[in-house]
Amino acid sequence: MAEKNNAQAPDMNEQIKIRMDKLKALQESGNDPFMIVKYDVTHHTQDIKDKFDDMEGKEVSVAGRLMQKRVMGKASFCNVSDLKGNIQLYVSRDSVGDEPYAAFKKYDIGDMIGVKGTVFKTQKGEISLHVSEITLLAKSLRALPEKYHGLKDTDQRYRQRYVDLIVNPDVRDTFVKRSQIIKEIRNFLDAQGFMEVETPMLVANAGGAAARPFQTHYNALDEDINLRISLELYLKRLIVGGLERVYEIGRVFRNEGVSTRHNPEFTLMELYQAYTDYYGMMDLAENMYRTVCEKVNGTARIMYGDVEVDLSKPFERITMLDAVRRYAGVDFREIKTDEEAKALAKEHHIEFEDRHKKGDILSMFFEKYAEENLIQPTFVMDHPIEISPLTKKKPDDPDYVERFELFITGREMANAYSELNDPIDQRARFEAQEALLAAGDDEANHTDEDFLNALSYGMPPTGGIGFGIDRMVMLLTNSAAIRDVLLFPTMKSLPNDK
Repeated sequence: MAEKNNAQAPDMNEQIKIRMDKLKALQESGNDPFMIVKYDVTHHTQDIKDKFDDMEGKEVSVAGRLMQKRVMGKASFCNVSDLKGNIQLYVSRDSVGDEPYAAFKKYDIGDMIGVKGTVFKTQKGEISLHVSEITLLAKSLRALPEKYHGLKDTDQRYRQRYVDLIVNPDVRDTFVKRSQIIKEIRNFLDAQGFMEVETPMLVANAGGAAARPFQTHYNALDEDINLRISLELYLKRLIVGGLERVYEIGRVFRNEGVSTRHNPEFTLMELYQAYTDYYGMMDLAENMYRTVCEKVNGTARIMYGDVEVDLSKPFERITMLDAVRRYAGVDFREIKTDEEAKALAKEHHIEFEDRHKKGDILSMFFEKYAEENLIQPTFVMDHPIEISPLTKKKPDDPDYVERFELFITGREMANAYSELNDPIDQRARFEAQEALLAAGDDEANHTDEDFLNALSYGMPPTGGIGFGIDRMVMLLTNSAAIRDVLLFPTMKSLPNDK
């Protein structure tokens, strides 16, 4: 690979030199494009195409990047690309003048230009602009990837997202749709009476999830602090304070691995609603997914890879016990002790630690045998208490809690509880988590005394849910990897980046 890059370097350097010389000539002639501070744009390219019947014969101005160019003596065709699409330009010497046309012929692919012209349709039926004025707005000093091969190297695409967005329109469409998805989530929740809030990212106690936090030091206070791993504990403080329906969309940070489904910095949405339970959260999650998908994609039935996902039907509901029985052929209702569970795990080649209990091992069986089969939307309910330290117990079965996870395409898309609001029970759960920390589980929660203090003032019965926004975007844009829906995913630094 190194030899290939070295072989290409002289060509790239020569191209840069040629473009630098062109820029220098422009500057010396008093035509420095970087001195232009604004350009008045009246339309985007796709809007002109969509409204051609009304636009034909009218003068418009557009601006964007020169993507194609075909010079033919006294007249030329080229193509300009902007946020919404692209349009063909017809540039003739007679229309723009001798000097501007001579300057135009020296433009390079990738240059930023502004044009004024009249909307028309060519004899071949292509909607175009007959250009009357053309202006160079910025000089591109690097050549774009070759047209027919594009930017294919995934590592380079993620590191140089700006180039990826220029040359791959489908990538740009994905991020436009991501913005639309988040907008529609807000519209949905606002219509339900929820209030959007903001909570701290830098926290003394990073709780609310089973994850390892990133740690840093606050110089002004001379304190070690963490980046948040969850939004939960601060949002529940607001429920205590009387804000009955709250949500936050924000970045959280988990010091864990990178994969097609995981990025250590990702977007989480959590919401909490007083006076409801996890059944209320199921209804909300189902309605939100269906509504947002219909608003963004025009249908609730979408393709993900080669599988059709149907969000229009009622989502299946199944307990974790029944899911394991269905897919692993094991009924944990018949398992009475931790020792029996561990023996069963050994039979199925599931690794565990001495500290793990029956509920932990049930969860391991679920992850191994059931998750990958949950392609259509499915609520997996009633998790073991061992893995749910912030959740209300089921009144009729205290070994399990009122919790569900939403799975689609074999991936967890949401996690919800009937929130634990008993401060005495919550303290006992935190003490159990502290014991796990002492036993070596660095993803267990620390006791949060201020949160316990808040609960002691009284929190109403509450339902809460967390949504992985990036995974939702992956589903609704048919994107295979989380990096495909993050503009700037986490990457290992290159030597020159440090």
